[in-house]
Amino acid sequence: MSFETNRRDFLRGAIATSALLMAARSRALALAPQRRLAPIKVSRDRVIREIVGLRPYRAEGFVVDAQRIGNKLLIHNYGHGGGGMTLSWGTASLAIDIARDGLVSVPRAVTRSRRRQEGLATAQRFAVLGCGVSGLSTARLLQRNFNGSVTIYAKDVPPNTTSNIAGAHWSPTTVFDPESVSPKFNEQFRQACRISNRAFQLLVSSEYGVRWIDTFVLYRNEPGDGDELPGGNDLYPAIEIHRDPDHYFGFPYVKQFSTMLIEPSIYLAALLRDFYIAGGRVVVKEFRTREEIMRLPESVIFNCTGLGARALFNDQKLGPVRGQLEVLLPQPEVDYCYLSRGYMFPRRDGIVLGGTFDHDDWSLAPRADQAASILETHAEIMKGLKS
Repeated sequence: MSFETNRRDFLRGAIATSALLMAARSRALALAPQRRLAPIKVSRDRVIREIVGLRPYRAEGFVVDAQRIGNKLLIHNYGHGGGGMTLSWGTASLAIDIARDGLVSVPRAVTRSRRRQEGLATAQRFAVLGCGVSGLSTARLLQRNFNGSVTIYAKDVPPNTTSNIAGAHWSPTTVFDPESVSPKFNEQFRQACRISNRAFQLLVSSEYGVRWIDTFVLYRNEPGDGDELPGGNDLYPAIEIHRDPDHYFGFPYVKQFSTMLIEPSIYLAALLRDFYIAGGRVVVKEFRTREEIMRLPESVIFNCTGLGARALFNDQKLGPVRGQLEVLLPQPEVDYCYLSRGYMFPRRDGIVLGGTFDHDDWSLAPRADQAASILETHAEIMKGLKS
């Protein structure tokens, strides 16, 4: 038998084997079970509480900036809209950098690490206004970065803060109006997203109530090529596209990705515990004027008052975006989130159903018509979920 004959026989065998392997793989994929999405039991009799929260929204985006008032350095960190929990470590980090630059007189050419060392060498007294997620994150970074004492002044502490009723899905949404922001803000926003995303990854654990979770964005029409997830697609691993309405809620186009879900009651309690362990102090106090704040003994003050900044610092661009939530009995078998006309986040303290965004509405009273609309929206989504 010639070498050429052997070669032809080998190639025919190899092609046949490859065909068999490809056919076997196709059959395996066809037989592989679809990811099971446990249905949400949406009904009025399963509602355990109704919650209304006011998001501190600015069309021009959040404020992270500083000003000198007499011998005080006042640093603002507020106005995060619906992204307060998501952006908390990022904007706190930006605020800390401003404080370091304001406190340490070092030439610009000197590296950040040198400025950090200089800052650590100088003891300071810091005040943080607000004990929600922005205040607590800022206070913890102050403790990590400076040699000094940190006192939080707040009217409310966890579990009675606005942050405690956040949906707390890691996604920087409803933070600003894209038509109103500046290039400088866009850069701040990108930095805050990346810093905060990394910080939350390091806290994933039952101790802090942070976990990874699959999320599905449900579309009636396929979005354009430029469609990106908030903050950038690179912050969301495992992005997949599904065009299979029989298995994905009845929607013709579904985007799946992984992100983090935060349990506010666990997370905020853990941050407050860490703050106390590191020597922090909390003073329960309500401020009614800026002059009261300026009489504090601390030389550096961080304003993390959220909506309170409107009255305290006369920021008329800051206003409320009202959101109502219907919380159902917990379902441990539900291990995914979805975003559509409404959103669903499965937490240990209940299934959170939302979807209202009422600008310039200060009412904290739940509305029966909105409750009915939220339940109806999510019940309709569940009709499209086939086992």
